[in-house]
Amino acid sequence: MDRIGLICRYIKEDPRSTQRDLAQKTGFSVGTVNTLIKEAMQQRLIAQGKSVAGTYELTGAGDAFLEQFQVDGALIIAAGFGSRFVPLTFETPKGLLEVFGERMIERQIKQLHEVGITDITIAVGYLKEKFEYLIDKYQVKLLYNPEYATKNTLTTIYRARQVLAGKNMYILSSDNWLRNNMFHAYECGAWYASSYMEGDTSEWCLSYNKKGRITHVEVGGHDSWVMYGPVFFSRTFSEKFLPLLERYYHTPGTEQFYWENVLMEHLDELEMDINRQPENQIYEFENLEELRQFDPRYQNHSDNTALELVSRVFELPESEIHDIRCLKSGMTNKSFLFQLQGRHYICRIPGPGTELLINRKEEADVYRVIQPLNISEHIIYMNGETGYKIAEYYEGARNSRSDSWEDVSRCMEVLHKLHESELTVDHEFNMRERIAFYEGLCAGHGGTLFEDYTEVRSHMNELLDQLDALQRPKILSHIDSVADNFLFLPDGSVRLIDWEYAGMCDPLIDISMCAIYSYYDENAVEKLMQIYFGREPELLERKVIYSYIALGGFLWALWAVYKASLGEEFGEYTLIMYRYAKKYHKKVCLL
Repeated sequence: MDRIGLICRYIKEDPRSTQRDLAQKTGFSVGTVNTLIKEAMQQRLIAQGKSVAGTYELTGAGDAFLEQFQVDGALIIAAGFGSRFVPLTFETPKGLLEVFGERMIERQIKQLHEVGITDITIAVGYLKEKFEYLIDKYQVKLLYNPEYATKNTLTTIYRARQVLAGKNMYILSSDNWLRNNMFHAYECGAWYASSYMEGDTSEWCLSYNKKGRITHVEVGGHDSWVMYGPVFFSRTFSEKFLPLLERYYHTPGTEQFYWENVLMEHLDELEMDINRQPENQIYEFENLEELRQFDPRYQNHSDNTALELVSRVFELPESEIHDIRCLKSGMTNKSFLFQLQGRHYICRIPGPGTELLINRKEEADVYRVIQPLNISEHIIYMNGETGYKIAEYYEGARNSRSDSWEDVSRCMEVLHKLHESELTVDHEFNMRERIAFYEGLCAGHGGTLFEDYTEVRSHMNELLDQLDALQRPKILSHIDSVADNFLFLPDGSVRLIDWEYAGMCDPLIDISMCAIYSYYDENAVEKLMQIYFGREPELLERKVIYSYIALGGFLWALWAVYKASLGEEFGEYTLIMYRYAKKYHKKVCLL
């Protein structure tokens, strides 16, 4: 850090500053400040103040000297999901959450504006549309990071490298809350803000020399100054850093790196100082519990639909809801785990666009009808209008393993119990109608279909016609019999969960869906059929199951294409499903 530049900056900001004032602001000793003032006066950068004795003022040469340190703008990182803040972040990006009635990102933008920094770029990803209003309100620019869901901040900074190149720039996190404005119109060297953590910490701990230069970074430590809050990249720092960053970006295995990993491994060539901040200046809320402690409004008035629902259903204040954790989001829904009065529950929130895909009233009807079988999860609340569901969470439960034939046998027993129950609902799962429905959604949303789609579609029509001609019986079927939907409880019982697609249908569809969801090859499909029937399948049974494997693969390939048109990708899933459609149509033809 240029120490004379720092003295000049504070004199420019407040010409009434005395040496003691400057010592307090810079953190230097009074003796060091005295020496730096003498050097600055020798270089004719400052002069004695004319109006108040013991003060100083910047000269024209001093103003010119400071120009090299002028801050050009700021990059605010706001691309991430914020999983530790669910369910709030299901609706709102973490940086747009309010603290004491003010959105965290807006507080930082206003603090930047106060010191004349208006060239602000926000790197967005998750719920990017939510940030669009900031363009009009604060004249910011948005930069989209398409890799936000699969990679870490190294990638975000890489995507913003042109914004940083050749400039003096602040790097901020949208979800930081800064008590006092710590920004300046001039910065005299690269730095990383730091707070002191007493006791054990998992933060990134800093070592530094007498001049404040960071010499070592280690993840985790004890009684240490840690990386915490804003960062400043000088143009000279970026000149060295950005080429290293680009090299790391193109190196396999760095997908989950933070940009700080590059800094940590190259401190010998990258000069960055520690910027020690006072206690209670910078806040990085780790989870909703911390936010609740800081801003009491979140204890009982989160303005979050899911938390308000839980409070209403259990007739308890939101403050009683604890241990909130994001569960792995399904392909259709979002869900979170929470604890209430010592027991754990799961709240399911329908994903975007699912109102087109799922009839929640029909799902609620299925849960009501199957209740006597005691094979599903225990439902506390189910809304047939909104699709919100609260269910008991089974401690110590595990999902079925599709590669364990012992597990599969237990799962088939559950399906038998369902298929033999003679329970009925007023709706059916109609494969022909569903294929046409998803086909229409793809066309209406610009979904890209396959090159040989017309030919494969005609093959599916053949299979549908053949199944209709058989007039197979329609029995209440689960449809979504993926291994992950079978729970093995500690007491030895098995539960079949997530009945969104369930309806009256040929029960053999459940065997076919189980096969394709497990990515079974031909041998595994054969083994599955033998387990379900307890014998070799008959020719007609084999033909029906093969037909539903083909049709199911085709249906879910269309589903995935539609979801991709909404911005959700499922990797090779689409290709695998489409391959089932083509391969098992051929197998039906050979029977």
